[in-house]
Amino acid sequence: MEVKAKSIKNNQLKNMIIKSLYFDKAKSCADLCELFNKSFPSMAKSINELIEEGFVIEQGYAPSSGGRRPLLYAINANAMYILAIAMDQLSTRIQLVDLENKPVTDLWMFDLKLSESEQALDLLIFKINSYINSSGISKDKIAGIGIGMPGFINPIKGVNYTYLDTGFKSLTQYITDETGLEVYLDNDSSLIALAEQKFGVAKFQKEVMVINLSWGIGLGMIVNGEIFRGKNGFAGEFSHIPLSDDGELCACGKQGCLEAEASLLVVSKKAIQGIKQGRITNLKQIDIENTKQMGDAIMEAAIKGDQFAIELFTDSGIKIGKAIAILIHIMNPQTIVLSGRGAKVGKILLAPIQQALHKYCIPRLAKGTEILISDLGFEAELIGAAVLVMENFDKDIISHAHQEQ
Repeated sequence: MEVKAKSIKNNQLKNMIIKSLYFDKAKSCADLCELFNKSFPSMAKSINELIEEGFVIEQGYAPSSGGRRPLLYAINANAMYILAIAMDQLSTRIQLVDLENKPVTDLWMFDLKLSESEQALDLLIFKINSYINSSGISKDKIAGIGIGMPGFINPIKGVNYTYLDTGFKSLTQYITDETGLEVYLDNDSSLIALAEQKFGVAKFQKEVMVINLSWGIGLGMIVNGEIFRGKNGFAGEFSHIPLSDDGELCACGKQGCLEAEASLLVVSKKAIQGIKQGRITNLKQIDIENTKQMGDAIMEAAIKGDQFAIELFTDSGIKIGKAIAILIHIMNPQTIVLSGRGAKVGKILLAPIQQALHKYCIPRLAKGTEILISDLGFEAELIGAAVLVMENFDKDIISHAHQEQ
């Protein structure tokens, strides 16, 4: 039977079940009844209909707890798909995933400079449509497009106030009009935090600060189990914590920001400068004019023991640790997760970060916070983009039903 993502558009309970099984894997009918405060007959009816429609499958019986073992239900991973898009300042990744967040088509990664706004938007639209066409998968089977990107973003309005200005339309509406699919947008660091909380090392934790180590240094905050966005949705500008009054000039116009002192972009520039000055390093084989290639190469070099590369990340780690000390003093989080592109060198950064915490953080506070390295790493933003679509899955159904009334 051909399953269509839009075929259950107006059934709120069914979509709540699908969303729950996406996040929590297998559940029994009784579990779902308790979760949604529904009667057993109505829940069983909806589950059976979802099985007939191809969205849900039986997954065997739960372990015995003394009584009759309940039958467990799980999502059919191939019932529909999600188009996940992860963007940074220099490049973009597009990946079609199933309902277990597993790739179903090849990853596309291409250069796209967000600073070149008009050309970047045209290229993004072209790549999305080309990707969908080449996948051979009908749009009817795609639940939506989730996009993570840097910048000041209002996810409710679907607007990025920093990049990709579309004039009178929201960015999400513009892309929806050009692709024919529902689009959801959020800040990259918020999505990385969402991925870590739902499927990563911070799963089930309610007070988590997730640091996105990339060309900038972002922050996604989980407070009371939810993404914390602040009054206008812009909370978490970790990159612009001031470390000094006379440091490097930041893109924001201020001096001494964390981003201007310790980001992967800065580490890459320092590596290029060191190579030109004759520093001994294996990085001399890299095209020093290619910043992105240098960023990837310097992480690989550090992992392999290149002394110059380790020295650069040690300096960066101390500065990141100083900023984390400020974060711990303000938020007193249970856990801090090092995630994103730079999680690859998390073990190298961890020692200088701890060194900085010993120097700058009140011991009682530092002792209560655990610092973890993501096991999702560079994939976290793509997973977060998929999570964003499913987070809105039943909400979209409710608003759609209201519009039709």
